Amino acid sequence: MFRGIDEVDWASLRHADGSAEDVPGLLRGLASADPAERETALDRMYGAVHHQGDVYDSTLACVPFLLALAAREEVCDRAGVVELLVSIGGAGGEGTDGGGAGDLAARARAALCAGGEVFARLAGDADAGVRRAAPGALVRFLDRPARVLALIRERITVERDDRVLLALAEGLGLFARRQLPAGDTHAAEAVDLLAALSGPPYGPGLRLAALGQLAQCAPESLPTDLVPTVVRLLRDRSGQRVRGRLAQDGPGVDTLAGRLRRLRPSDEEGSRLLRTLHAALGGRVADRVALLCGQLTSPDPLDRCNAVWMSAGLFREWRADAAEPIALIGAQLGAEEGRLHDAAVAVLGELFELALPAADHLHALVNCRPEFRIHHRERGAPTLGGPLKALARTGDARATPVLADVLAGPVVPHDLGLVIPHLGRAAASLAPALRRRLARLSLDGRDTHERAVPLLAALAALGDAESVPSVLRLLRGMPDGLRLRSAVTGAAVRALGAFGGAAREAVPDLRGLLETDCAVAAADALWSVTGEAEAVVPVLLRRLTEPGSGRCRRASATAATAAADVLGRLGPAAAAALPGLRRVTGSGEASERAAAACAVWRIAGEPEREREEEHILPVLRAAWVEHPRTRTTIAGCVAALGPRGAPLHDLLRAEVASPRRHRADCSGYDRHAIHEDEGLLRVCRVALGREGGG
Repeated sequence: MFRGIDEVDWASLRHADGSAEDVPGLLRGLASADPAERETALDRMYGAVHHQGDVYDSTLACVPFLLALAAREEVCDRAGVVELLVSIGGAGGEGTDGGGAGDLAARARAALCAGGEVFARLAGDADAGVRRAAPGALVRFLDRPARVLALIRERITVERDDRVLLALAEGLGLFARRQLPAGDTHAAEAVDLLAALSGPPYGPGLRLAALGQLAQCAPESLPTDLVPTVVRLLRDRSGQRVRGRLAQDGPGVDTLAGRLRRLRPSDEEGSRLLRTLHAALGGRVADRVALLCGQLTSPDPLDRCNAVWMSAGLFREWRADAAEPIALIGAQLGAEEGRLHDAAVAVLGELFELALPAADHLHALVNCRPEFRIHHRERGAPTLGGPLKALARTGDARATPVLADVLAGPVVPHDLGLVIPHLGRAAASLAPALRRRLARLSLDGRDTHERAVPLLAALAALGDAESVPSVLRLLRGMPDGLRLRSAVTGAAVRALGAFGGAAREAVPDLRGLLETDCAVAAADALWSVTGEAEAVVPVLLRRLTEPGSGRCRRASATAATAAADVLGRLGPAAAAALPGLRRVTGSGEASERAAAACAVWRIAGEPEREREEEHILPVLRAAWVEHPRTRTTIAGCVAALGPRGAPLHDLLRAEVASPRRHRADCSGYDRHAIHEDEGLLRVCRVALGREGGG
């Protein structure tokens, strides 16, 4: 099993943590009789040798020994070894070539393909866990399509373990997808077999798995009554599970692999089956919404919990008419199942105004259960409770008296002020209490920043001019060495700008900040208070054109974008900045170029408008297509221009008509993405409505 392991110069090889001299011990640990040692070794393989899916030279050197481990029946937990091999073989994407890591990944795949017969033998292994892991490896690494298909067909015929059957269906779907591009006749056989598995006499779980795979590789083979069929099968499966609970993993060892396993949904299998189907249905939004409603009305709380999390994926990507499923998610707030309640709160909090159909449920919860108004954390200051935060983010005025009760209590979460802007004038009655808290705030406390910034944001949103003295006290009295002083200063300056002419006593303070890091915010506020363009344009122009590099470059780009935004709002009064703005439209980051182009468009007077549009409209169109994050800025400019913005109305009409959210293709998870997309749609509709175009 480990023949030749000591002949490898492991010390010369590398993994994520440096020298790979510890790898022989890890490989031997995978074969240990001690379960804790095996799990620790597997955890370390993922944490270093195959860190974040990367393939190192030590990873490649491990492949022959991992194959030998997988083939030895006396080795326990071989399913984990097979899964590790599948992950290594899939690193970097199929067909990767070239030098460096890509070459190592390709060589690892080649080594696994050379050992493909190992996985053919494992397909019939005595260990059900190994049989469950084998189909994915078999399809990927045994380059003999006829033999692969025959093996899968045979195993489906003789297999009696339901979870292995699901893995075989998934392997069959993967096989069909891999063969379809080449037009291989084996793909049609695989599709026919999946279609057979999707009907009687097979069990509901296997039928659901087959339908999910068909949706991915042959959607034309799906039944016309897909949604009712899936809902019925889901409930049949749930009934079987209730009568005989699926085996759950025990507490296990406290390793990364163990923790990830315990974080899976209670019914990970059901979650995977429905996730597969939802992902395959893609833009069939009406079907997916109907399916979610079926899931959310299931008698089984685990089905409903899975549905809540799946709904989040749909809402993040698609602009669906989702009032019905959102109301049903709200109905889960009364569930005794804690995991289901927590899932509903998390998803509703991400939806902001879209969660309005669930507002009645949220209000009932925070009204009857005060413990959900404040979240007391083990570490750190308390925060606003998830249900109350979600209710306030919908804009429902019923959140105001509940927030008033919290403000009057002995413990007030620092982040309470952050939800006030979503309530708008409906929260006006909270201004005196917020103002008093700002006035009593310590100027040199360790948590001044955490307390002050949300309060200032709330008072700014309410336009509470009576808080000017308290804002100035904070602005003038904070010690220079206070941590995050600039963040507090910026928030205070923005609040003064929101108060407009009522903040005239702050003019000397604002002038004094024009040469600091808060110069752009101070210039914006000074313009709002005094309307003196000659005092702020030179400051903004300097921030617009300041060079930078590294982190300074990023900060400079942010400042330049903000300066261009302010100059655009000044309009013709900022005419002196036009040459500098024109230069920025051709350089810098996308946000800078878009903001500068918008500013030029808004500032340019009638005689030169046509010439300016010839230059800036291509800049804005390119930014709109290539950098979706700039769309709100551009749409806001079009809305502000009124009839003058007509040359870009086609972009706004296409945006409003698009079923997908504008940042659906962007990488990374942003919990504000849905809210920002809804804001973009509102701005587009306002702009088009003014011209009768929406």
